[in-house]
Amino acid sequence: MYKATASSSASALLRASRARFFSSSTSTLSRTFLPSPPRASPRSFTAQRLLSSSAATRWSHGVHWRAPYTLRSQIRAIAPVVERVQRRIATMAPESHPFKEHLTSLPKPGGGEYGKFYSLTSLKDPRIDRLPYSIRILLESAIRNCDNFQVKKEDVEKILDWEITAPKQVEIPFKPARVLLQDFTGVPAVVDLAVMRDAMNNLGSDSNKINPLVPVDLVVDHSVQVDVARSENAVQANMELEFSRNQERFAFLKWGSTAFQNMLVVPPGSGIVHQVNLEYLGRVVFNTNGLLYPDSVVGTDSHTTMIDGLGVAGWGVGGIEAEATMLGQPMSMVLPGVVGFKLSGKLNNGVTATDLVLTVTQMLRKHGVVGKFVEFYGGGMGELSLADRATIANMSPEYGATMGFFPVDHVTLQYLKLTGRTDETVAMIEGYLRANKLFVDYNEPESERVYSSYLELDLSQVEPCISGPKRPHDRVTLKDMKADWHACLDNKVGFKGFAIPKEVQDKEVKFSFHGQPAELKHGSVVIAAITSCTNTSNPSVMLGAALVAKKACDLGLRVKPWVKTSLAPGSGVVTKYLLQSGLQKYLNEQGFNIVGYGCTTCIGNSGDLDESVASAITENDIVAAAVLSGNRNFEGRVHPLTRANYLASPPLVVAYALAGTVDIDFDKEPIGTGKDGKSVYFRDIWPSSEEIAQVVQSSVLPEMFRSTYESITKGNPMWNQLSVPETKLYSWDPNSTYIHEPPYFKGMTMDPPGAHGVKDAYCLLNFGDSITTDHISPAGSIHKDSPAAKYLLERGVDRKDFNSYGSRRGNDEVMARGTFANIRLVNKLLNGEVGPKTVHVPSGEKLSVFDAAMKYKSAGQDTIVLAGAEYGSGSSRDWAAKGPMLLGVKAVISKSFERIHRSNLVGMGIIPLCFKAGEDADTLGLTGHERYTIDLPSNISEIKPGQDVTVTTDSGKSFVCTVRFDTEVELAYFNHGGILPYVIRNLSKQ
Repeated sequence: MYKATASSSASALLRASRARFFSSSTSTLSRTFLPSPPRASPRSFTAQRLLSSSAATRWSHGVHWRAPYTLRSQIRAIAPVVERVQRRIATMAPESHPFKEHLTSLPKPGGGEYGKFYSLTSLKDPRIDRLPYSIRILLESAIRNCDNFQVKKEDVEKILDWEITAPKQVEIPFKPARVLLQDFTGVPAVVDLAVMRDAMNNLGSDSNKINPLVPVDLVVDHSVQVDVARSENAVQANMELEFSRNQERFAFLKWGSTAFQNMLVVPPGSGIVHQVNLEYLGRVVFNTNGLLYPDSVVGTDSHTTMIDGLGVAGWGVGGIEAEATMLGQPMSMVLPGVVGFKLSGKLNNGVTATDLVLTVTQMLRKHGVVGKFVEFYGGGMGELSLADRATIANMSPEYGATMGFFPVDHVTLQYLKLTGRTDETVAMIEGYLRANKLFVDYNEPESERVYSSYLELDLSQVEPCISGPKRPHDRVTLKDMKADWHACLDNKVGFKGFAIPKEVQDKEVKFSFHGQPAELKHGSVVIAAITSCTNTSNPSVMLGAALVAKKACDLGLRVKPWVKTSLAPGSGVVTKYLLQSGLQKYLNEQGFNIVGYGCTTCIGNSGDLDESVASAITENDIVAAAVLSGNRNFEGRVHPLTRANYLASPPLVVAYALAGTVDIDFDKEPIGTGKDGKSVYFRDIWPSSEEIAQVVQSSVLPEMFRSTYESITKGNPMWNQLSVPETKLYSWDPNSTYIHEPPYFKGMTMDPPGAHGVKDAYCLLNFGDSITTDHISPAGSIHKDSPAAKYLLERGVDRKDFNSYGSRRGNDEVMARGTFANIRLVNKLLNGEVGPKTVHVPSGEKLSVFDAAMKYKSAGQDTIVLAGAEYGSGSSRDWAAKGPMLLGVKAVISKSFERIHRSNLVGMGIIPLCFKAGEDADTLGLTGHERYTIDLPSNISEIKPGQDVTVTTDSGKSFVCTVRFDTEVELAYFNHGGILPYVIRNLSKQ
């Protein structure tokens, strides 16, 4: 049996210590709306800072957190230079603002005012009414932040003229209101901030200049693993293991929350970052020192887009780009096209939001939305709950869009009230958004908005479906699943193929599971996980899964004990409504006990399979299956031994767990035999939409949200017991295998290194299409024979304590060795062999990628990577750029890049190049055994965004590529050797 042991742990949240401006009573976390504080001059703010610094609160941003503002001026860094930068942001003095005549008061219904705002209406520009709502948010930000320094009047005009300028790929600056991190990406971000402080010191500048200038929220949710399952004690047991493995990382994050101002850390056991953001952190509208403006956020997790379902503009960025945003740098972005996606009709009985999002994902992937916003509208919007919208918005990375945006309407306001926002706060949000042309009221006539392109979906056409076995957008309807599975067994190895010979497709493997007879076949389900922010934030599908479990229990069906089942809610609210409904006990009976509050299986933290199951799979080459309610199912991500991985709604996860196989036609074949000896079919256990709605109505209550998020301020014992030094500079431990000082700024001077080409580089790896960030920098388990394992063993780390690559992202030595270490890596230099190896071209040796890279570096030889389409798709993982840089990779030449990964490569000083349309390494006859020279000028002024460059090889072949530096700002980053050296040099000069 799967090991067991914990009841629900206390959730906790640590807010960084920082200066306050108001009395302690106003900095506590209550849910009443605070009136806007009186304005004060910069001098009086400084005086108040100095007077109140000793009384800094540990649990707050220095502001009423549930109210829709954070009083950014309260948490400015004390250093004068930081104050100078801060004066250029949104709260700049109105008298010096280029758009000061448009500053308008928002009155309260009972008298007085909520605050002032920069009014789009007062511009009296007819172009505004034609703009998509998502573009209006960019417009408001540009107007509010306009200082003719970082944001210029010309930028405002570009956005106003969106219909004409968007097709021209014009560049605009954008200043998000806040930054969101999770711990896998948050630890390296804090490491970077710490080492940037050291670099500032080394340059003779003030290290206190390295401080976040916007609110930064970091939720620890990526570290919990499903070590213990099928037990009432699983939560506590898994949390204890999580803390024992990650104590050093957690202590480092706790240090960061006190060393850096304006940083909030939500400790382990609180929930999944995007669900916490949706239910708690999302403001929708800020009120900063009496200035009202829309909430907006960038996050270092690609599924930051989930907040788009709440009408908050948010998307994923690379960690290094997020760090620059924290430090006051405007984001440089190409003004995006917007795809208008019209929804009509309503979902049929029994069809879930997961079925809808998988359908939308396939449609948008086919349409092509990379680098674009998608904005949803139409009569069908009223049929979707806020949780349904958030599910669709969450999977924006899977369909390739920057955002999947749902403008604020009455459904949004109802959700805000449900989740504990006060009536006065919601009234202020509605009043501001209506006054500023940012609210949709479907009861009122609307002017027609213009979109770059259009799609339409009748919700009644959506069918129950799943996606897989290797990509999120490979949707399969349930009625076609059995046929599709057999086609996958037949097909050659690829995204839809396993190449299993016909004669062994039906073989059965019998084994003993803890004394019980057990069997596996191709397609047997060995992991069934209700997991991921995509679905656990949605009460309909969660309670639907519980109803499936109940109906199965009533009929006498049970999940086989060798199936590793788990339930990982995205917040404590889920636990409350499952208990309120009385349905949690049925999930427990089917083995879906709660295992923790975090991402778990969706990011590969699925834990080990039972040894008997693992042996049966490996010794008999079984294509075992995992079914999960997640958003990613790339090969090698969920578990090394599950080659087939399907994304499904939580109710379908339970159904497939009960069936024990994906090789089933739910319409025609029984799931099992009931206690009365009769066959039980899918239709017998599937709840109606009405049944689910009744349970949701009676079980999901506002008080659950209030009590859950009030409790996270109290801390949990394991987090509170962590002891950290009260220093501003981090004391690096050279013996640590978790936190290590990275070499990014070694020998850095104030003079930029300048632009450069690449001369006579070898090809480190030659890839085909769809190489994901999981291939480049895996987050999961560290293989026992890998270079990273060797490094850890040499430093006395037992194999059982390896933890995951994701948990060791604070150590560059481990992560460099983990780069291109995915066991499913397909490198053309190996002629069909699968695994994390390559050929060292000069010697012909077959080596691990790390060893080959080090051999090139020691000889002073540069390397490049050749790739196909969609290079870097998947998670927004900055180590997928940092790792190659540390390996000595100077350029990546591909057919196309995923948006965030291309940005990350630029941020680390790696040159991204694209083959011309219709060309790739194969059509050009490139084998990867050539040496490559990329002819770029050494003077940055001679390079233009998107220009052509010639690549020559020693074999005599040459070809033209497009340099994917997309903006002038990115060229400046390249000139400085990356975004972080650029920021350091700029801050040092101020």
